[in-house]
Amino acid sequence: MLKTNFLGMELPNPVMIAAGPWNRDGQRIKESLEAGAGAVVTESIISDTMLDVRPRIASDSLGAENIRMYSDIQIEGWEREMEIAKSAGGIVIASISGQTPSELAYMASKMERFGADAIELSVSNPAAESLEVVASHADTLYDMTKEVVSSVKIPVTVKLSQNTTNISKVAKAVKAAGGSGVTAINTVRGILGVDLETAEPSLSTYGGISGEYIRPLGLASVATIAQTVDIPICGVGGISCAQHALEYIMLGSSAVQVGTEVMLNGKESIRKIVQELEIWVQDHNVNNLSEIRGKALENLKAYDEMKFEPAIIHANGVPCSENCDKCIRACMYQAISRKGRSIRIEREKCTGCGLCASVCPAKKLKLDL
Repeated sequence: MLKTNFLGMELPNPVMIAAGPWNRDGQRIKESLEAGAGAVVTESIISDTMLDVRPRIASDSLGAENIRMYSDIQIEGWEREMEIAKSAGGIVIASISGQTPSELAYMASKMERFGADAIELSVSNPAAESLEVVASHADTLYDMTKEVVSSVKIPVTVKLSQNTTNISKVAKAVKAAGGSGVTAINTVRGILGVDLETAEPSLSTYGGISGEYIRPLGLASVATIAQTVDIPICGVGGISCAQHALEYIMLGSSAVQVGTEVMLNGKESIRKIVQELEIWVQDHNVNNLSEIRGKALENLKAYDEMKFEPAIIHANGVPCSENCDKCIRACMYQAISRKGRSIRIEREKCTGCGLCASVCPAKKLKLDL
């Protein structure tokens, strides 16, 4: 039921492990595959390795910031690493990063010869570059993708950045250049926080934010691409459970990638997500994930398509959570009050914003549309 076709490759399940130091060499990739990942993306590989700064990763309860750059293994060393990685069977996608189309094509052909099943072009790095990343320039991205596609026989996907004014435009450029698919999104440039006692930022420079913080951005990016470009999508950003993976799939993803959850809670988290997916599809009589792919797009409209009709909240018979008045505090129009143990809604004041229904833990409130 979880078998997934992505980029023409048959994955045992749609849950991949994203590029990162947890996949820094052949042994770590082998362990990722043995943990049940449908496929694994290598840490991003460059022509010349560089030293890492210390510290380079910070985390809080919702996500992480990192300034980890690229693989510290020379590309020639990946011949041995790929042999180790592939010894477990399974699908390995090589993430590569470079400055020019010819450099990327050279690296892609090398990784293909070493045994990679596909190529993922990493075209942005929030830690090292300004927001004016390659991923914002459709023409440059077209040239890079086309050069790589023409140099290899395996599928080529491009990992897009959310730091762009028009993600659909760059996705269209990937498709026009012959790319097999896109991955969305990369980490987002940011600062995780500041220590008020020392005035020290979480890391001493801007980094890539990942985890729970960016899932809404990833979901919106995937939906935007799916609505405008007919190209396979792998959704990335803030996935820590089956529900998150299913959200991406219902918005148009064929597969998903997990990174921060693996970094913080280990590779066993992949097995947990896959098991949760298996239970969900069984409970919902889903024979193949393609049956629900893009299903949520049917309910996603452009703002201009929204109907401006009267709508107000009503309360059903579900009892309120004990000592809860979240809906009352959240109502900006003073339309909700409590009468004894009951919630009272003043219809003439309710404007139908829907916030109270979102914050109600008991799911007692529903917007009449």
